[in-house]
Parts: sequence; structure tokens; C-alpha cells
Amino acid sequence: MFTGIVEELGEVVSVDSRGDSSLFRLRGPLVTEGAKHGDSIAVNGVCLTVVETADGEFTADVMAESLKRSSLGALVPGSRVNLERPMALGGRLGGHLVQGHVDGTGTILERVPGEHWEIVKIALPAALRRYVVDKGSITVDGISLTVVEAGQDFFTVSLIPTTLQLTTLGVKRVGDPVNLEVDVLAKYVERLLADGAVRGTGEPVA
Repeated sequence: MFTGIVEELGEVVSVDSRGDSSLFRLRGPLVTEGAKHGDSIAVNGVCLTVVETADGEFTADVMAESLKRSSLGALVPGSRVNLERPMALGGRLGGHLVQGHVDGTGTILERVPGEHWEIVKIALPAALRRYVVDKGSITVDGISLTVVEAGQDFFTVSLIPTTLQLTTLGVKRVGDPVNLEVDVLAKYVERLLADGAVRGTGEPVA
């Protein structure tokens, strides 16, 4: 589990394409401190498994499913990425519960600068619309954000200076893709209701 609070702005060192998968080498001195083979690190909101670490860098295999569902396939050497280590049990939950399992991708439609913040409008895939609500939580490229407005085919978020300075959303442009992960609790509730697991009284179905 992650919290969507980005720890480090890392960089793609190399991408080794291997047919339907790729081996990424990424630089992140903070998140690799103490990391070992088999650990998890979220890269732009995608949970990846560490293969090896050395000199502040780590490698990770990215399978076809991750390349298909996320924007990782568009990364090239030099691309900046948001990095986060898993949440430690007993620690503070600064954002919201994030699995690192991307549900789809959106596209930045508009950026409107304010005096001390910026409003970003992002295209919302139809399949994810029912999970996004005003003032709810959503993860964009691994960043836990609060939805300002949830439209039929878009949503907006307000970015504070810290987010603009310390994450990739500070440099993303209109037309750039972003990874989206909706609140997993909403998906569980939907499935339970669809399966008739809860009566109107809140009692379990016998």
C-alpha cells in the first residue's frame, strides 16, 4: 500500500525493451536507501518490484499489462518520474490508501494558473466516471489529490506550490498522459452491492 505522497522526483536512466515487456533503470537515491530485491516502489503511481539496486538506482521489470494500462510505455531516458516507497504500518496516512494498481490513463486538457496554485483539468475515461466525485480522492501519476470538480468526461484538481515543485505535475503539459487510480474502497462497495451482499438494512445476505 502507498499513500500518494510523492517522496522523490526521480529520473529514467534507461529502458530496455524486451518484446512485450521492458526493463527500466531509474535513479532515486532516497527511495533506494535500504531497498532490496523484491521490494516495491511506486513509479508514477505504478507499483513495481525492485530487481536490483546500486548507487542510488534500481531496476524493475515492467510487464505487458502495466505497459498497456499505464503511461509507463511513453517514458524515455531522461523522463522525470514520481517515486514513493510503500507505507510503513503504524505510520501516518498522509494521503489516502493507494494500491499502485493503475485503473487507466487520462490526458491533461487544460492548465489554469492562479496566484499561488494551479487548476488542472484532466480527461476522465468513461469506465472510471462513477468512482470520481467532488471532494473525493484520486491518484494522478502516483500523487494523492482531491477532486475539485467531477464532470461527465473530466475532473479538475488544484495543485499547491509544493506539488508543482516536487512532482512531475509541475512540468506536464496539455496533451500529456497521466496514470489514474481511483479509490479502491468505492470499487469494493460497488461490487458488494452488485452481488447483493448487503440488504437495505445493512445486514448481510444469508
